[in-house]
Amino acid sequence: MIISDWDDAYANGVHIEGADAFPPRWNMAAAAFRAAHPPQTLSYGAHPRLVMDVFYPHSTPKGVALFVHGGYWMAFDRSSWSHLAAGALARGYAVALPSYVLTPECRITDITNQITCAIDRVGGDIPGPIYLAGHSAGGHLVSRMLCEDISLNSAPRIAHVLSISGVHDLRPLLRTSMQAELQLDMAEAVRESAALCTPRAGTRLTAWVGALERPEFIRQAQLLANIWTGLGADCSYVCSENKHHFNVIDELANPNSKMIEHWLG
Repeated sequence: MIISDWDDAYANGVHIEGADAFPPRWNMAAAAFRAAHPPQTLSYGAHPRLVMDVFYPHSTPKGVALFVHGGYWMAFDRSSWSHLAAGALARGYAVALPSYVLTPECRITDITNQITCAIDRVGGDIPGPIYLAGHSAGGHLVSRMLCEDISLNSAPRIAHVLSISGVHDLRPLLRTSMQAELQLDMAEAVRESAALCTPRAGTRLTAWVGALERPEFIRQAQLLANIWTGLGADCSYVCSENKHHFNVIDELANPNSKMIEHWLG
């Protein structure tokens, strides 16, 4: 299939019924969760956005579960997603949700480096295995943490990465109107595409996507799983029935969900 409208290929909300209701719903659920489970705020850099919320279980944490939000590197912060910590928190993990500096204030390469700092910062405080999950642009960022070119002190502790609806080849974004804010060039798009990088030895990654998502997101998930399997990584691909780009992440809030069991089990 030849794609002529790349903006439409990567547009989500216009293809989801009731899309406008999702952000306020996320914010309400997140605020209610923070009220019931007040987090500790941890700084990992000088910029005001380089902070994360860390939710601690009642007992000694089994390790760290860190979630990186999406928004095409241009939108949102940690405060909209607190409720997604519920699943891993109930399983006994400390759950970290970092914000990061958005484009166009910085480049995607800079955001990748910010996430490495966030992981090393929380990993320095909490021992044990580290589980990473990210949604959409966040799926890109957590997948990059497994690439050989990334300097990450905590890399040997990463037990499993869950890329939910991740964008793993950034080159198509050069054809979209988002390019005005992303300010990618071909060199950076290639360098920042996990599907074009070599995974570290011992990598375990799951590319998870909703069956009702745009075809490009399904292709992007299959792409990374297929390429990295060929490079010796332990990769799997999961396509959730009846899930689209905005509700595919809901299972993170349920400690008994298939997603949580697969990620942490």
